[in-house]
Amino acid sequence: MQQTVGEDAGEMSSGSTCREVVLHVYDVTKTGSEKTDNTIRKINRFFKDGIGVGGIFHSAVQVSLAAVQKLPCFVDCTDNLPGVFAMYTYRESIVLGVTSFSNSEVKQVLIQLGREWPGYSYDLLSRNCNHFTNALCEKLGARKIPGTGWVNCFANAGYTANVVAVNTSMQ
Repeated sequence: MQQTVGEDAGEMSSGSTCREVVLHVYDVTKTGSEKTDNTIRKINRFFKDGIGVGGIFHSAVQVSLAAVQKLPCFVDCTDNLPGVFAMYTYRESIVLGVTSFSNSEVKQVLIQLGREWPGYSYDLLSRNCNHFTNALCEKLGARKIPGTGWVNCFANAGYTANVVAVNTSMQ
């Protein structure tokens, strides 16, 4: 279904305002180090493709044709094609539901989240792009990302291990 360009481009041509919320998942490759990229590909191949428990991933949310991306230092709403993200290698897309939010409402959510998620608050294990996309999906009324399953599994495991290590060292 094509979007109608008008006062609120979030309204679809059929008059319905429900739009798909899609999670795009990327392998964290293109790091500039062939050795690192190969290691990440092997990790993702074994842990995600082989046994289905996770890997090292970046994620971005798309609402209709407005792709929403989160990087450590900014929030950006662009019109990138689905699955096109120059920093990483596209893996797959997962439909997480629909939202009735218009483009202007999505932008307001992004402004709010931008205040709650400033770049300096980025933490690889506890506050990364996957945590952000999860918060965005929740605000849009879509399903949570499959983070406990595999998208953010390694970060969650690392965070838990860190908490256990800190608590153990305090005893």
